[in-house]
Amino acid sequence: MKPFPFFLLVLTCASHASALSLSLGEVASRVRIHHPALKAARLAIEEARGRQLGSGRLSNPTFGYDFQNQSNVSPQTGVFSIDQSFPITRRLSLEKKLTSQLVTSAELEIRDVERKLISDAQQQVVQLLTLSKQRALRQQQTELAQKLSEFASGRAKAGEVSPLDAKQVQLDAQRLRVESRLLEAQSVSLLGQLKPMLGLRSEDTLNISGDLPDMSLPAKSSWMMRPDYQLAQTKIAAAQTGKDLAKAKRMPDVTAGFFASREMQDVTTTQRERTGFVGFRISIPLPFWNRNQGEIAEKAAAAERARLESEALAVQINGEAGTARREMETNASIVRETRDTLLPLAVEQMTAMQKAYESGQADLLSVLRARDQRLQLEAASLDALRDFHLARIRYEAATGKHAPALPAATPASKPVNPSSTRR
Repeated sequence: MKPFPFFLLVLTCASHASALSLSLGEVASRVRIHHPALKAARLAIEEARGRQLGSGRLSNPTFGYDFQNQSNVSPQTGVFSIDQSFPITRRLSLEKKLTSQLVTSAELEIRDVERKLISDAQQQVVQLLTLSKQRALRQQQTELAQKLSEFASGRAKAGEVSPLDAKQVQLDAQRLRVESRLLEAQSVSLLGQLKPMLGLRSEDTLNISGDLPDMSLPAKSSWMMRPDYQLAQTKIAAAQTGKDLAKAKRMPDVTAGFFASREMQDVTTTQRERTGFVGFRISIPLPFWNRNQGEIAEKAAAAERARLESEALAVQINGEAGTARREMETNASIVRETRDTLLPLAVEQMTAMQKAYESGQADLLSVLRARDQRLQLEAASLDALRDFHLARIRYEAATGKHAPALPAATPASKPVNPSSTRR
């Protein structure tokens, strides 16, 4: 057998790899459609709908047949019977209502998972875009350091400056290159974490395009339509339905049916008498000893727990949204102060120190210190810009921006004030 050509193997492997270019604004739809965990989690909705199909139905009727052969004192008897159990309470309608609420809960759980995964992916993209800016900044600083190194080397050959200064500048340029490589390594790590969220394999190519959006505070929005808060409200309703269902089970089902019998008796050796009858029967259980008190107490405690958990969640969400908004305001002020006031002064100081060094009026250490100050300010400005957008994503996640509420027909779509859940 001939060996498979290596270049064909490379082409075959490359044909299975895909390339994707994605911007920050396109992350939400990509995660919602292609995240593998969401594809599996959505089957929970189908499971809940399957349980809903089998709820709220009567139990199957039972068919019976009894046979007794004749004896000296009794005839041969065959009895056919059909019995059906049915509740005399609202048990079936409550079961149907409860499974409908559980379907709504499953849908809200998936929407809440979408909200969290979209937030995580967007934060990864923001960090990648910031790292790209940081690498571009290091590249600019490296080019400036290279020019200064060439100048210092020329002055050292002419004997105008110390060779140690030229070596120091070269070392500083190499340090900036290493920092740029470290930032590149961080980008590789973040891309490796982001690809599975977007439904990509490790060999696929992912390019983050575009830039960070404008640094503007989003409009204030209500968090009551957030999926996990709606889920908490649905759990309160489901717990109350479960409590009502437990009360409905205090009275067991009543069983009713009819039966028909055919009898045959040999009167003499030559004469046989045939008779028969039809009857109706009903069985009513008497709840004397067990009135389902244990399940009723359990469901009452579950309803109270669901109410308290909803109130605690409301406090938590309100804190998340408020903290994220204050973080945005703080980081925005840092970026504006750095860009408008500090950076122009640092650039002016660095330019003046470099000119003074070239004319022999300043030492190399002062030039390097001025350049490091500018680099630190620019890096701090980028970090504050990154933190602003990370806080903005957390604020949007806290208010449920990327997880729309269920349609108005569902019970959980109506927002509930936390105070309204109090007794």
